[in-house]
Amino acid sequence: MAPSVSQIEPVVSDPIQAAKQNLKATEAVKTEEVNEVKAEVAAKGPSYPSYLPHLDVTEKFPPLELFDHVDPGSRADRKKPHLLTPNVKTTHISPYLGTEVEGIQLSSLGKEGLDELALLVAERKVVVFRDQDFKDLGPERQIEIAKHFGPIHVHPTSGNVKGFPEFHVVYRDAQHDIFQEYAGSNRANHTSWHSDVSYERQPPGTTFFFILDQPEVGGGDTLFLSQVEAYNRLSPEFKKRLEGLKALHSAVYQAEFSRKRNGPVRREPVETEHPLVRVHPVTGEKALYVNQGFTRHIVGFKSEESEYLLKFLFDHISKGADFQIRARYEPGTVVVWDNRVTAHSAIPDFSPTFRRHAVRLTPQAEVPTEKL
Repeated sequence: MAPSVSQIEPVVSDPIQAAKQNLKATEAVKTEEVNEVKAEVAAKGPSYPSYLPHLDVTEKFPPLELFDHVDPGSRADRKKPHLLTPNVKTTHISPYLGTEVEGIQLSSLGKEGLDELALLVAERKVVVFRDQDFKDLGPERQIEIAKHFGPIHVHPTSGNVKGFPEFHVVYRDAQHDIFQEYAGSNRANHTSWHSDVSYERQPPGTTFFFILDQPEVGGGDTLFLSQVEAYNRLSPEFKKRLEGLKALHSAVYQAEFSRKRNGPVRREPVETEHPLVRVHPVTGEKALYVNQGFTRHIVGFKSEESEYLLKFLFDHISKGADFQIRARYEPGTVVVWDNRVTAHSAIPDFSPTFRRHAVRLTPQAEVPTEKL
């Protein structure tokens, strides 16, 4: 005899509870996968352990002294016969900045070729070299090449290479995620436009950045923008208003951040006034020279006035996607950029379970000026 309706116990499914259980199961699988990747990355170790960040709190250096600077690009043959040989392929990334170069090794360039490199970088702002042997040259040779463009800046707080303080080491993995701390982990947007150490009296010019390890699933590239085109977009009347203005660039926050983490402060932090608009000594192009990373105040303005104008300029720079590029990294990539007329931002769009390891060599250039 069939059971009566009252004898049947219906199977009731709670969709919310089921969804929660599925979510927990999925998260458990993801956690296990992440842990496996972390273990794999840790077991593999860095490809270039001798370039791991070295942080010695006892390391101290004297204040930087002014020096006479002649930009190598001013000596270069405009046709660049030693650099852009017939075998070299160039591809422009954007009309305003960025060129990819294939078919020549930076390590093969002599004095004339390096002069031409300075000129090309000044003209194109960012140049991406592919399939380079640069990372395998050794620190002495790498430094020798970079010194052609000026005395190499020794960073006051960042990790360097033991025995070679000229290197600025960029390193991030599951155990080391200083970017999140410095940029601010409570931000919805981690884009942070800056021009390297613009607080120095003689900030950097032609700058080298090369990849040692990168995330296997892509990511970890760098955004660049043209401060020349950012200036060119302004109205003639607004440009007139910027003439003669100076802004204060400060290293104080960077030093305080390092001290809080018990990191080094190799030189006491400096604050320097630079013109809001500077002129490139070789191309003669005018460029904005402000950045969110280090520009703090417009000299002679009251606080509200300074904040208002700087906010406009920072917004103008950051929203100008049509004069920005994304420099894409792959094994053997070396990016050379002109720090005087660009700003850049890291893109931390990769999982910290992966390793990103890179090194920067940062030759200093002239004192910024608004007139040639």
